[in-house]
Amino acid sequence: MTHRAPEILSPETHSHSVASFFLRQWPYFLMLLLALFGVAYTSVTRQGMTTYWIALAPIFGLISIAGGWQEAETAEEKWRLVRTQVLHWGAVLAAMCLIFIGDVKQMMNSDSSALTVLTVLALGSFTAGIHADVWRVSLVGLLLGLAVPAIAWLEESTLLILLIVAVIAALGAFVFLRDRKPA
Repeated sequence: MTHRAPEILSPETHSHSVASFFLRQWPYFLMLLLALFGVAYTSVTRQGMTTYWIALAPIFGLISIAGGWQEAETAEEKWRLVRTQVLHWGAVLAAMCLIFIGDVKQMMNSDSSALTVLTVLALGSFTAGIHADVWRVSLVGLLLGLAVPAIAWLEESTLLILLIVAVIAALGAFVFLRDRKPA
């Protein structure tokens, strides 16, 4: 009797599972990338991006609703999900608007306002994931929250941050494209 290694350990299967993982989780990676792009862009240009930050709240809200939609079984649960997420992200949006009010904005430079908005998005994402019962959204919030002090510490190293993001993106593309066969 010959014993074969399980298929799960083969390199081909592993690379496909990594690619399928990224494809299944793309909305949550998008949340991370959009938020971190906002901070990086603000750090490089030294300009505020009020409209960009304000647009992220509804995008994050839609991703939260989509993530919780499958878990909601009845029409009432789906309506409750939509209602609580709209109210939740509306409150996050209101908090972000308070940061961008003229008098408040004058007290902060563009970097500090970007980190403040990132903190609000982190808290909003974390609690939205709890309310929608979508642990991935909560994980995004946790990662964004951890990114705030890391970004503040690396404030002077914006190019390093962009380089790291580029390397991660290149590695992700390599993993995704490595085993694709030409048509």
